Amino acid sequence: MGNDGGSIPKRHELVKNAARNPTVSELKATALESLAHHWSYDPLTTGPLDLENVVSDWQGRLYNYESILRALMPADNDDDDATPPTLVNGESSPELTFASTGIKSLRDVVKLKLKHYLPPGASKGKEVFACPVSLKELGASTKSVYLVPCGHVFADTAIKQIQDDDTCPECSEQFKPEDVIPILPTEKVDLQRLAARLDDLKARGLTHSLKKDKSASKKKRKADEANVDKDAKDKVPKKSKAPKTSKSDVSSRVSGINNAATASLTARVLAEQDELNRRRKLAATR
Repeated sequence: MGNDGGSIPKRHELVKNAARNPTVSELKATALESLAHHWSYDPLTTGPLDLENVVSDWQGRLYNYESILRALMPADNDDDDATPPTLVNGESSPELTFASTGIKSLRDVVKLKLKHYLPPGASKGKEVFACPVSLKELGASTKSVYLVPCGHVFADTAIKQIQDDDTCPECSEQFKPEDVIPILPTEKVDLQRLAARLDDLKARGLTHSLKKDKSASKKKRKADEANVDKDAKDKVPKKSKAPKTSKSDVSSRVSGINNAATASLTARVLAEQDELNRRRKLAATR
C-alpha cells in the first residue's frame, strides 16, 4: 500500500477461528448450565431459590412461595384488568414478568415437598435434596418430576418404575399419569403434554392444582346475571301513553266569558271533566 513496504492482510490471516456449529457436548453443557441456574434462582426476583418453600406452575417452573404471594397482593390502585407487578429492589425483574406466568391465584401453583438426604460419608450438615425412592440427588443433573396434588418430588426414573401403582410413595395419595409434572422440562413432547393437560383442566373448570377455578365461576355467574337482567327488562310491558288534555283547547272554550273569575272557574271544571273522560276511555280499553 503506497509503496511504503507494507502489505494487505488476507482474510485467513485476520480470522483465527472460523465460525462453526457447537458440538453435542457443548450443547449439553449449555443446557445443564441453564438448568442449574433455574434450580438455584427464582425467575421472578432473580434471588436464590429456597427449596424448602418452593412452588411450581403448570410448566414445571420453580418459584419462591413468597415471590408468588407478593405478586398476588393487590396494589393500592387496584384495577380489575391490572396484573400485580413483580419488583426486585423496586425495579422490574429482567428474567420473567409475573403476567407472562399465567398465575392468577395460589390454585395455579403446587407447593413442592423435597426430602433431605445425608449422603454416606458426608459430614453433619451436608444434607442434600434427594429422591426418597432412588436416593438420587435432585437438581440439574437428575430429571425430576412432582405429583399433583400432593407435590412430592421424585426422580423421573423412580416414578416410571412404580407408575403402575398410581399412588404416591410418600403419602399414598392417588394420582393420574397425566398429573406427573416434569420439573423444568426442555423436551418439546413434555411441553406439549403439559399444555394439553392445562387446556383439559380449564375445560373442566379446574386449575393446575386440581382445585376449582374460582375466577371462571365468577365470570360465568356475572354473565348469567347479565342475561337474567336483560330478559327481565325485555319482559317488562311498556306503558301506553294516554293523550293529555291540551291547555289551549280549554282556553278556547272559555274565551267567550268576560268575567275573569268565572272564566277561571269554568276552565278548571272543564279540565277536570276532560281528565275524568280520559281516565274512563283508558279503563275501557284495558
